[in-house]
Amino acid sequence: MITPDYCVMMARYNRWQNRGLLAAAETLDAAARRKVRGAFWGSIAGTLSHLLWGDLVWMSRFDGGPRPDGGLSDSGDAFDIWEDWRRERQATDARIVGWAGRISQAELQGDLFWHSGAAGRAVSRPMGVCVTHFFNHQTHHRGQAHALLTMAGARPEATDLFLMPDEADWM
Repeated sequence: MITPDYCVMMARYNRWQNRGLLAAAETLDAAARRKVRGAFWGSIAGTLSHLLWGDLVWMSRFDGGPRPDGGLSDSGDAFDIWEDWRRERQATDARIVGWAGRISQAELQGDLFWHSGAAGRAVSRPMGVCVTHFFNHQTHHRGQAHALLTMAGARPEATDLFLMPDEADWM
């Protein structure tokens, strides 16, 4: 289904895109980032908080690291202090890149078992499906954040995967 190389590419893409969203969001003041704009998670800050919370939940399943506090319904407010969000976003992106660089094809072909708070039960799914969902979830909510930032007057960068610079050019 997917390969370790795909995971590395998507982890790099995630980090690149998050850096661009951060740069665009920081052109706005806190009130503009928190303004409710009709998105599912309300605001730019709420959408970015949910996205980071979701990344941390999935990474806790993938690498056994810590899970964020709270549940899904709290995820839009999980990182309500911008500086905390920025610091955790950068650390989480590094964690995702590191994990992607270590995952094996055998792991991707196995199953993932976890207890889902959202489903309220034990769940197992093919790891490749879970990893694909993880990267799709990121893209989905980054797209929402991109639209919200644009509505607020910020200018997010391009999102096309083929435009991602070589890592040496932006590290």
